[in-house]
Amino acid sequence: MRIYVPPDKISPGSPVTLDKEKSHYLISVMRCNVGDRITIINGKGKAYDAEVMSVLKKNVSLMIKSELTIDNESVVDIVLCQSILKGSNMDMVVQKAVELGAKKIIPIISERCLVKDTRKTSRWNKIAEEAAEQCGRAYIPEVSGPETFESFFEKRGNITGLIFWEQGGAAVRKILSGFSGNELYIFIGPEGGFSADEALEAERHGIIKATLGKRTLRAETAAIASLSIIQDMLE
Repeated sequence: MRIYVPPDKISPGSPVTLDKEKSHYLISVMRCNVGDRITIINGKGKAYDAEVMSVLKKNVSLMIKSELTIDNESVVDIVLCQSILKGSNMDMVVQKAVELGAKKIIPIISERCLVKDTRKTSRWNKIAEEAAEQCGRAYIPEVSGPETFESFFEKRGNITGLIFWEQGGAAVRKILSGFSGNELYIFIGPEGGFSADEALEAERHGIIKATLGKRTLRAETAAIASLSIIQDMLE
């Protein structure tokens, strides 16, 4: 069992009292008992072995026994710049991106987005937290506030990355052959894809047009496929 506890609540050798939500999860879902061992992650890359010391009606207390070594982060920091998708599709992309090792997720408001405004950042960060717990990462990727396509490049200038565009591009394996950087940005469009102007704007800032093959993929499929391919190449 793995649970997230904020770093400021963790002090090795001292008891950790879980909040109501985490306590409910351990009591009602995982059916934990005194003496059970739990892995605590602090979201910043550290993990701890902890023992359940007490289980009350709405409260669970743990004692940290030792720090653990978890080495499952990617060798390259992959930043997923995902155009906001409608409905639950964006939720799924956030979840799977965390499982597949993305270091950060930036929601993008692009020209063809069906969703132009959102207040779901807190929800997406909660999904990222739960996904990290599930897949065993000690680091929880941040889902930042949404940015427009234009403002993204105004803030950063030239960066290293790929933009997946259904109108054409090079194969990922060809682009990343011999890649030796430590950070890579991936741009995935919305349901209608990126416009030609957006693809050109990305190219002007050093982003390379890439393809995932001859078939047109759904936006959420493209995000999962691109992360899977890139992780397989770089790890």
